[in-house]
Formats: sequence, structure tokens, C-alpha cells
Amino acid sequence: MIEVRHARPDDGDTLGEIHATAWEASHAPFFEAEFAADAVRSRRTRWHERIAEGAGTILLAERDGHPLALCWLRPSATRPGLGEIFSFYCHPDGWGSGVAGALMTEALRRLGDDGFPRVHLWTLRDTPQSRRFYVKCGFTESGSTRAYDYGDGDPIDQVEYERACRPGGGGHGDESER
Repeated sequence: MIEVRHARPDDGDTLGEIHATAWEASHAPFFEAEFAADAVRSRRTRWHERIAEGAGTILLAERDGHPLALCWLRPSATRPGLGEIFSFYCHPDGWGSGVAGALMTEALRRLGDDGFPRVHLWTLRDTPQSRRFYVKCGFTESGSTRAYDYGDGDPIDQVEYERACRPGGGGHGDESER
């Protein structure tokens, strides 16, 4: 059984573990080993503060009582009137289980309920697994790309995806949920 809920103040460590483990699997190979190790460590500790700040909505998805995926939603800082999925990560133990698809469905519903007609997100250009997942969830490339610096001074290319928040723009998949 999959449950999606708002993250609570005591979920910071859980969110950090999901984020760090998923980021290590999907992003770390693009960086020097020392930078990647520091980045993984920092991802384990940042969620307590994000929850406390209350900026946006942080959702946590569990399968059979095991927390496996997180999503951070907020109004877009760059595209007025749109929602943004700022972070979406699924622990590798949840890949292929349907938990990320269920989380995405709930995230889109909540964004629609909050009055956002459309949503966008950015993902690494060179992560075909995550890009396939977003397409299965009804997202399409917007045509925008950017070079994003994670802090090591060596920007990595990202691709923007977008879709409507309401049904009709595609379903959800359970493959490669990052």
C-alpha cells in the first residue's frame, strides 16, 4: 500500500536519507569524488530546516510503511503563475515499485488544487531514467535548457519539462523513479 502525506517536523532525517541516497545514485557520477561525497552528506542534513521554514509543500511517499520518495513543490520563482517541482527523489529501493508515480499523481493534484494550471521542473540532461519517468508522467520538454552549477564551478546541463496539473496530460509510470 502506498501512502502520500505532508512531511512532518520529525521527517527531516528520513527525507535526508532518501535525498542523499537517490542523489548519490543519479547525480554523483557527474562530479569529482570528493565533491560528490560532500554533496551527499549535505543532502542528509538540509531537510529539517526546509520543513521548519515552511516554504512550499514537502510530500513524503511510503510503500508498506517504508518511506521511499519525496517531492518539494512551490510556486515557480522563474515562471509566474506556474507551480514548480523543485525536488523529486525516490530511494533506489523504491525504483520500479510505483511509489514515485503515486507521489507524482498526488503532487500534481495538490498543485492543481492550489490553483496552478501548469507545473514545470528541471532535470539533468544526461539522466535518461529520470527523463523517461517524467515523460511517463505526462511531462514534455519545454525547449528550455540551462547550465546549472551545483557548487563545484562546473555547470551541468539541465532540461526543463512541463505539463498541466489537471488530468488529461498523461498518466504516471513506475519505471525508473528518481
